Amino acid sequence: MMHRNSRPEDMHFGKWNAPGGKIEPGETPEECVIREVMEETSLAVKNPWLRGILTFPAFHGEEDWYVYVFTADEFSGILKDSCHEGDLFWIDDENLMDLSLWEGDRIFMKWLDGNRFFSGKFVYSESGFESYSVVFYGEESP
Repeated sequence: MMHRNSRPEDMHFGKWNAPGGKIEPGETPEECVIREVMEETSLAVKNPWLRGILTFPAFHGEEDWYVYVFTADEFSGILKDSCHEGDLFWIDDENLMDLSLWEGDRIFMKWLDGNRFFSGKFVYSESGFESYSVVFYGEESP
């Protein structure tokens, strides 16, 4: 996980996020996650698994964000200490909810425990987290 503590002007300042970033022109979501994880952590992800898609309408007054959520069990390399966005740490799953996370992250991170694919929408306003909705696909029921 990345502690976003490098830039006070960062809308994520003080929060914890998983590595990630924007898709570059001509890039697939899989190519993007492999590139972004390498750039931010020095880890080479192998066989990333697409777990879901999240929509954030007008996030922080900006354009809509569409986020592809991946997990990966295979990687090589050694986690570096930090990147331009913040400090990097291995966090045990049972300690994730103790971190300063976005409210929506606390919800969708629990969905990673199952084998369902999810499509979620998280609505934030200037006053904070407003609501969410989700559709699950797969063998398990919601």
